Amino acid sequence: MNQPLAPALANEDWGWHGENGLSRVINVSGTMTGLGASRAHPEVAAATGAAMGHFVRIHELQAKASKVIAALTGAEAGCMTASASAGITLSVAGCITGLDPARAEALPRNPGPKSEIVVQMGHLCGYGAPISTAIELAGGTVRMVGQSTLAMDHQLRGALGPNTAAALYVVSHHVVHYGQIPFPRFVEICHAAGVPVIVDAASEYDLRGFIAAGADLAIYSAHKFMGGPTGGIIAGKRDRVRAAYLQNIAIGRGFKIGKESVAGAIKAMERWLVRDHAAARAAERAALEMWQQDLTGIPGFTVRIMPDPTGNPLDRLQIDVDPAVAGTTAAAITRHLAGLDPAIIARDHEVELNYFQLDPCNLAPDQAEIVSRTLSEVLRDAARIPAWPTDIHGPRNGGIDAYLGWLTNA
Repeated sequence: MNQPLAPALANEDWGWHGENGLSRVINVSGTMTGLGASRAHPEVAAATGAAMGHFVRIHELQAKASKVIAALTGAEAGCMTASASAGITLSVAGCITGLDPARAEALPRNPGPKSEIVVQMGHLCGYGAPISTAIELAGGTVRMVGQSTLAMDHQLRGALGPNTAAALYVVSHHVVHYGQIPFPRFVEICHAAGVPVIVDAASEYDLRGFIAAGADLAIYSAHKFMGGPTGGIIAGKRDRVRAAYLQNIAIGRGFKIGKESVAGAIKAMERWLVRDHAAARAAERAALEMWQQDLTGIPGFTVRIMPDPTGNPLDRLQIDVDPAVAGTTAAAITRHLAGLDPAIIARDHEVELNYFQLDPCNLAPDQAEIVSRTLSEVLRDAARIPAWPTDIHGPRNGGIDAYLGWLTNA
C-alpha cells in the first residue's frame, strides 16, 4: 500500500512532469488554484500560444473579449483581468470612482467617503485569501451585515446609506449556506436604495442567472470550470464594466492580463458556448458510480454521492471515516494519498469532520480507474496509516505551511 502507484496508462502524458522535474498529480480535489485550476483543451492552449507571436492593440482585444463575454453571460459588456480576485477589487474600485480617472488614480489611499462595501457577515469567507482583502485593496471599507449565521432584511436596509458604494454577494462553497439573504431579495433591497450589486461567482457554472436576476457586475474565473488560461471575467452593465476597466490606469496595473491570456480565454469561452455539457456530466457520473461501487462495504467507511453545495451541475463522492473502525482518520488518509506517486489530491477542506471528497471534473483519461484501484487498496488497509495529531491543521490553516516552507530547503 505504501509503494508508489504504477505509472498511469498511455493516454496521460506524464513526460511533461518528468522533463520539468515536477511531481505527478491526479486532481480529485476540484478546480483549485494550488493545483493549477484546470486542464486546458488543446484548442485553448493553441490560441493562447498563437497570441504570443503577435503584437495587438489591447483595447481592441479586450473589446473582442467583451462581445464574447456578453454572449456568454447576457451582460451588456465585459472585460478580462488577471483573476477573479482581481475582478472583485477592480469592480469595487469602479463602483467607488465611476468613470473619473482622477478618482481612480487616488485609490486606494483616498477613496472618498462613498466607499463602503456592504457584505453579509456569512459571506466574508477565505478563498485562499480573505475576501475582505480584495475589497480593501481598492480602498473600500467593509460594512458587515448581520451575524455569521443570520442576516435579515432590515439589517441590510440599515447598512445602505450615503457612504455605500456597492454591495457584494458571494457564491461559494466557503460561505455559510443558511440564514443568508437570498440573491433576488438582496438585489431588490440594494436596488431600492440605488446601490449596485457585485456578485463573486468565481467557480460557478451559472454564467447567466446572476445578470438576469439583476446583478450590476458578475465575476467569474476563466481558468476553473471553463478551462482557460489564468484570468478573471467581469460581466455586467456597460458603464460599470467600463469603470472597472478604467482601473488599469492605477491599481489595476498590478492586475493586468496579457494578450495571450485574453486570447486563450476568448477561445475557452467560445468552446463553453458549444460544449456538450451533458456528455461531460455523464462521464463524471460514470466515475462517481465506479468509485461508489468499488469502495462500498469497506469497514469503517461510508460512501455517498453528494451534490455541489452551490447548485453547480456536478456531484462528488464523499467518504465518511469512522476512526474507531477504520483505525485512522480522514486527515491521515488524504495526507497518505498526497504522498503517493502520482499524488492523489483529494478534497480535504473539511477533514476535521472526518470525511473527504473526490471530485471527478478534472480527470484525465484512465485516471478514474487509477483512483478507484488505489482508494480501494488504501481504505482496505487503512489501519496501517498513522494518524498524526497535526494532520487536520494543514487543511484548516489553508495551506499556510506550504507558503512558509517554500524554498526553506533550497
